[in-house]
Amino acid sequence: MTATTFDALERLAGTMGSTKPSKRMLVIVNPYATTVSDRLKHLVVYALQGRYQVDSVETEARGHATELCREAAQEGYDVVCAFGGDGTVNEAANGLTGSGTPLTCLPGGSTNVFARILGIPNDVVDATEHMLRLADDWRPRPIDLGIVNERRFLFTAGIGLDASVTRRVDARPRLKARFGPWFYASAAVGAFTKDYVVRPPKLVAEIGGETIDGVTAMVQNTMPYTYFARRPIELAEGVELDDGTLAGVVLKRASLLDMPTVTFRALSASARIVKHRRVSGFSGVEELTIRSRDERELPLQVDGDYLGFVPEATFGVDHHGLQIVA
Repeated sequence: MTATTFDALERLAGTMGSTKPSKRMLVIVNPYATTVSDRLKHLVVYALQGRYQVDSVETEARGHATELCREAAQEGYDVVCAFGGDGTVNEAANGLTGSGTPLTCLPGGSTNVFARILGIPNDVVDATEHMLRLADDWRPRPIDLGIVNERRFLFTAGIGLDASVTRRVDARPRLKARFGPWFYASAAVGAFTKDYVVRPPKLVAEIGGETIDGVTAMVQNTMPYTYFARRPIELAEGVELDDGTLAGVVLKRASLLDMPTVTFRALSASARIVKHRRVSGFSGVEELTIRSRDERELPLQVDGDYLGFVPEATFGVDHHGLQIVA
């Protein structure tokens, strides 16, 4: 964070003292997120106190945000704000599902996909100012959550190559923080050449009585799938945050001949990846199962958070399972 960012937050905090806060907000901070520092956290909390009664707490381990959100719902907070990357937001959503307590978020990671999907600015100063305005235009709304093996996800879950990439990225957090999307691209090349050029893992997706064989699958609760810098990566089609369905794509083969054209379509603003001959798309489904075809367990990720290897993944929808404010 630059000195300009800190100065802007200090000025913003100084302009927000005229209205008495009425809503209680718990800010859950991931201190290990890419852009979060102690000074930034304190300035953001100080600014938010102009419109909210703010308590803040830092996460201490994997899954801690989920526990904190369950406690916040029981204690009657009006809103929980997850300040971190998409992994922190995902954990918070899993803690608030079904509670009626709304979730919002501030960008603190390298990509912040869900914040962008909600229209929250990716700059922390602009996002904090946006959050302050929400207090005077309070309109919580329900959204769907995807479910995979009982774990909720906000925008995407992947099994196969993209989860292998996430595994590599999560193992090198400093490089992730420093190089962002370029490190993801490097990790994608490494995962592909190591695990998918020769004897790749095989999977089968079972969707409404149909089976699709492939090597990787992405399931989405909304669009886009992710971002490369400022560019949205569009994979699945025909799915929204509140339509009660899932959509996705299955990559049927990952060869040295296919991947350049698959990558081009994924990054293109106009070419559709579902029209690629090695890709099968699906939409409008409420449940599906993806399992290993050759007894090798498959890597699984949700919202960019690597979960480990599984022999099978069962997907569903938690319709209107979460309230959000954005």
